[in-house]
Amino acid sequence: MAVISELIRSEADGTISFGDYTLADKKKLEDYKHDGDLYKVKTFSDITKLERNGMFVYESVPGTAVEKFNCTSDSVSFTVEGKEDAMITLELEPETSYDITVNGASAGQMKTNLGGKLNLSVELDPGVAVAVQVSRV
Repeated sequence: MAVISELIRSEADGTISFGDYTLADKKKLEDYKHDGDLYKVKTFSDITKLERNGMFVYESVPGTAVEKFNCTSDSVSFTVEGKEDAMITLELEPETSYDITVNGASAGQMKTNLGGKLNLSVELDPGVAVAVQVSRV
């Protein structure tokens, strides 16, 4: 997996890919159209953030590259790569429990807060993509 040089792109399977953790300076792209929605991405070495229709979707600290990001009403799945371990925040349903799977191994169950935020830590090594699956219980 590599960084997303165009900052965000649509994939043939209907998912999106975004982020470039190798950038020294912050870059952003607004009003990217995908599947009837408008996306905005901000990315560089310190943070990667994705919004859909003006609403928060994904954030990682430090920055990451995300491929095949797919968000449905019951789950979120993607592969993520970065230069070091990352804290990822996802916007999901408020006060709802989710099963977390990282690289095929269960990372347990987590419940979102009142605002619907779910925080998870992912161990990353440069050049190695990690698969993340978050599914409503």
